[in-house]
Amino acid sequence: MTQPVCLVTGVGPGTGAATCRRFAAGGYQIAMVARNAERLAALEGEISGSKGYVCDVSDESAVNDTVGAVSRDMGDPEILIHNAVRGTFGTFMEMNPQDLQDNFNINTMGLLYFARACTPAMVKAGRGVIIASGNTSALRGKPNFAGFAPTKAAQRILAESMARTLGPQGVHVAYIVIDAVIDLEWTRKMMADADDDYFIQPSAIADTAFHVAHQDRSAWSFNVEVRPFGEVW
Repeated sequence: MTQPVCLVTGVGPGTGAATCRRFAAGGYQIAMVARNAERLAALEGEISGSKGYVCDVSDESAVNDTVGAVSRDMGDPEILIHNAVRGTFGTFMEMNPQDLQDNFNINTMGLLYFARACTPAMVKAGRGVIIASGNTSALRGKPNFAGFAPTKAAQRILAESMARTLGPQGVHVAYIVIDAVIDLEWTRKMMADADDDYFIQPSAIADTAFHVAHQDRSAWSFNVEVRPFGEVW
């Protein structure tokens, strides 16, 4: 294989799948990671040069095995996009404390596990990209986000620490804050009265990720924010 490899976690029907399509169109082999084998199989048939890997991103051993399989099948990932996310909602008194732990294991520990598995080859090559997809919960703790926001804030700070370590070694780490409601079937049903301009398109998020992944190293971004033009912020 001569095409570089992009590994995407959390490949669902929205941002994950759109990101896979965008990077495949940009000349990458795509390693798609998710828990849903049926969805991965369907995307394999749609996206040229893609291969699905079923993995629990909160399991370090499973992550290491998955990255090892990707390296054997396709080559070492040059780009890692951690899009896997788990979110639950409620105030700190209403939420189930276990949800905070489970959210943390996917959102933050999953990023840590994949980064630790992928970066040795990136550092050896002197190049690579790690992008985590986040949202405004990483920047503020609203009342009903007590079980979610702390995990995204930790994820962002972990990514920043990684960026400061890896940047001088040629590996670009960035954090994309998605300040928007993503256009998905379930969000459309939940907000049936919202017009099209209210939603952010998964393909637009993917375009931003592709741009960030290909920035000149003299002008790397870390904090990147995307929102619809009408979003109040």
